[in-house]
Amino acid sequence: MAAASAMDGVAAAALRSVLQTAQQTAERCERRSDRIQVVAVSKTKPVSLIRQVYDAGHRCFGENYVQELIEKAPQLPDDIEWHFIGNLQSNKVKPLLTGVPNLAVVESVDDEKIANHLDRAVGNIGRKPLKVFIQVNTSGEASKSGVEPAGCVELVKHVSLGCPNLDFCGLMTIGMADYTSTPENFKTLANCRTEVCKALGITEEQCDLSMGMSGDFELAIEMGSTNVRIGSTIFGAREYPKK
Repeated sequence: MAAASAMDGVAAAALRSVLQTAQQTAERCERRSDRIQVVAVSKTKPVSLIRQVYDAGHRCFGENYVQELIEKAPQLPDDIEWHFIGNLQSNKVKPLLTGVPNLAVVESVDDEKIANHLDRAVGNIGRKPLKVFIQVNTSGEASKSGVEPAGCVELVKHVSLGCPNLDFCGLMTIGMADYTSTPENFKTLANCRTEVCKALGITEEQCDLSMGMSGDFELAIEMGSTNVRIGSTIFGAREYPKK
């Protein structure tokens, strides 16, 4: 038990360090630090550890797997803003929305089909509009989900104009195969935002960028990210069950 609480203390300290680094990076780039949101990505981590980070004052958490989030969310305070950041299949949309009433954002909408499923499910449940990011495949890897950059504007228009129960709020990308983005990936997403804002007639402040993880979030902030997804730096290395 003592070892567990020591680990919890490490997570809270790591969170504070990440928040401080994000703030300092933003200020160095002459950006408003309150525009940078840190999503603490807690996949594979126990509820007890998430609770410690929550108790340190953090409210924004991310999960990659529907079943894991459905199991964790009811065990934790309902003022948490959950971000779903993994690949979402159509048959998991209803369980996700009904099982996690405080789901704040789905960051991984990558085609019209999943957008339509989400839109219908939100309408049927009668909850407030769901914030969504459009996931863009900026690395061109077949293993990555995401709409091609060339199709980004069309998908954003579909969500904004054709899905009344969804609230488009930005673009998201995952980096190369080792999950470290390159400046080119970040630049591609920033270029997509420019095109999206022009097509919708909105300002860049109205279109968030979710890019950057533990290894590269400072670079991501320098290149315009407003939403960084930090997992292992806060919670320690992932613990996957042995196959």
